[in-house]
Amino acid sequence: MSQERESKVEPDSGSASKLAVVIMAAGKGTRLKSRRPKVLHEIGGKPLLAHVIAAASQVVAPGDIYAVVGHQAERVKAAVAETGIRFVEQTDQRGTGHAVQCAGNAIAGYENILVLSGDAPLIRPETISGLWRFHQDQQAAMTLVSAEPEDPTGYGRVLHPAPDSHPSDEVGAGAPSRVGASPGTQDAPEVVAVVEQDMLTPEQVSLREANMGMYAFRTAPLLAHLGKLANNNPHGELYLTDMAQVLHDAGERVVAFRTSDPDQLLGANTIAELVALDATLRAATASRLMAAGVTIFRPETCVIDAEVEVAPDTVIEPFVQLLGRTRIGADCLIRSYTVVENCTLGNCVVLRQNCVLTGSTVADGALIGPFAHLRPGCEIGEEVHIGNFVETKKARIGKGSKASHLTYLGDTVVGQRTNIGAGVITCNYDGAHKHLTRIGDGVFVGSDSTLVAPVTVEDRAYIGAGSCITKDVPAGSLAVGRARQIAKEGWADARRARLKAKE
Repeated sequence: MSQERESKVEPDSGSASKLAVVIMAAGKGTRLKSRRPKVLHEIGGKPLLAHVIAAASQVVAPGDIYAVVGHQAERVKAAVAETGIRFVEQTDQRGTGHAVQCAGNAIAGYENILVLSGDAPLIRPETISGLWRFHQDQQAAMTLVSAEPEDPTGYGRVLHPAPDSHPSDEVGAGAPSRVGASPGTQDAPEVVAVVEQDMLTPEQVSLREANMGMYAFRTAPLLAHLGKLANNNPHGELYLTDMAQVLHDAGERVVAFRTSDPDQLLGANTIAELVALDATLRAATASRLMAAGVTIFRPETCVIDAEVEVAPDTVIEPFVQLLGRTRIGADCLIRSYTVVENCTLGNCVVLRQNCVLTGSTVADGALIGPFAHLRPGCEIGEEVHIGNFVETKKARIGKGSKASHLTYLGDTVVGQRTNIGAGVITCNYDGAHKHLTRIGDGVFVGSDSTLVAPVTVEDRAYIGAGSCITKDVPAGSLAVGRARQIAKEGWADARRARLKAKE
């Protein structure tokens, strides 16, 4: 477990001008070998950047969050527009330090800023708030988050003052204070510099304390010295990490905030790493649901997005996918190979095997499937049965009604306690426009019937099997729309005889 304080920030009065969050989201992600902006790659059902925004939004108001965007900026903005955050343009991507320079005017009115990486989707709100409190407690100009990962290769290393200036510390080996101590009871050892992997000296390669790419700054000294960054590095960029040495050399206090859980700060530089982050997040989601009373058999086979919510006593069988903002009530049964996306299910709903539901609502006690397909816009009422190979689209089905077999109900309103027979089709499309079919309460629609919209079948009507209904059917009536049956005796035998004679 991390050592951060597990609590949200409780800002005092005037905090709206005290703290802002800047999220780095301008990069291309070249190593992903993808045309898509790096921060728009998804894990847990939503973009990397959206996860970071969600965590930051539990610490500061969305209006105090600034995403620095550059590569395909308009696409990135559109993807997270509904979050209510603000954006800063970094037209020419010249490094993380340059990104903060681009945000200079936006953050000038804040006393402090936190800088987060837009591709670290596992970051937790309590870590962000813990950094913020620690930064205040230490009265630092800069606080960086550090850790000792099993393999620090690829990370910049944190350097501490030489022993002669801080006897209790050795260069690069000082142990920052443990989070959770009372404010002021223990100072974190100061940081003199961060050295990136490709600039380490042979003596520094063995250092294990790594910079994890998350920072807090007091805004005034940051902006005062930000122009001192230089691009004298292999990539010719302005590194924000160099601010540690710039501020230290200027006599400002720079400290490290150490976490024992560096995994939550991991980014993804390859598709394999991206998939590994997705697996981590989904495992955490499944664990959260099971801790809340949901039974998930073989959770490692299930795909459950981060925003899915499931009530206690629901059972989820292997190989189920619950996607988007799906909400599932209590005492439901979701059977294997079913996919539910952006749906709301009531209590005691049963989804049998191999169902696909998208953008629909299912009320209490409904029974769906197997092999049913609910397309977007469906409203399935209480105790409704949608059965084998039934497809619905923008259909509203009333309480207790049934469509048990091989049926298509598109742009259809069905009343209560109505039975739709096998093979029934509502013909909603005339080649140019969609039309509505209305079926009332207590109606019986015989098998293999077609209802050509727009058409209304009123309450208690009866449709004979095999009918093609093109006109409205009055309440309580029988409608039969099929050709009269004719039987010609002896015709089949005579035909066989003629064919045999020709052989």
